[in-house]
Amino acid sequence: MTSHRRTIPRYLQLARLIQERIDTGEFPVGSRLPSEPELCSEFEVNRLTIREAVAELERAAAIEIRRGIGTFVRPPVARVSIAVDPRSQVVDIGSVHASLAGPVDGGNPDFGELITAVRHGSAGAVDEEAARHLGRTVDGLTRVETVVSLGREPWGVSSYWMPSALLPGELATPGRTDNVVRALAGSAGIVLEYDWRAFSAIGADIGDADALGVPAGSPLLVREGVSGTPAGEPVLYVRRRIHGERARFVLNFRQPGATGGTAAPDAG
Repeated sequence: MTSHRRTIPRYLQLARLIQERIDTGEFPVGSRLPSEPELCSEFEVNRLTIREAVAELERAAAIEIRRGIGTFVRPPVARVSIAVDPRSQVVDIGSVHASLAGPVDGGNPDFGELITAVRHGSAGAVDEEAARHLGRTVDGLTRVETVVSLGREPWGVSSYWMPSALLPGELATPGRTDNVVRALAGSAGIVLEYDWRAFSAIGADIGDADALGVPAGSPLLVREGVSGTPAGEPVLYVRRRIHGERARFVLNFRQPGATGGTAAPDAG
């Protein structure tokens, strides 16, 4: 009788063994892995097999290869939950910032958002889409690009489109910002409310891959939508792309603290 059991390649076996040592703390976070010759000697394999195992661990974000220095165990990836309550969350205060508890909130000192580019009247496909969502012409909009980081790790990239006439001075040039949404609302003297939000997934293009430090084509979570005034005037379109391994979106269908009542039927 012929066996159909798949033989696991030797390099994958080694990668799993090393991962187990990382998981159990034998190789703690920040520690340097044994050298190639040491691993070859311990596992009695050639250098090519070791290099393939190490490459697999690097793809899994378990280790970091520092050229000319060595291979080190990476800290666990920060996974942030962004809670969206469709019945109670109305005012847009910059949900990413609220979830990460940035310095402006007296919370996480490792959080940061950096404005990387400010473009006026850009006419690319994404700009045309933003103009349609906001019901405005492209030449009347400004796009603000940012990178959100947790410590040393880039967490997500964001694109904000807003009427150029409402662009706050603090968002007009590249540099660190506490909260794009609050800056816009405060400068314009308006309250921003969610109009709609959509969720999807894409592969990272070259620009996003470079900003996030991931290979092109890596899975990104996308959260996009429009915020406007209480009177219904669209003011802000945001498109946020987040590394798929670093966040999850949570939809709460009961208001916080609710203990009774009838839940809406689950329609999928």
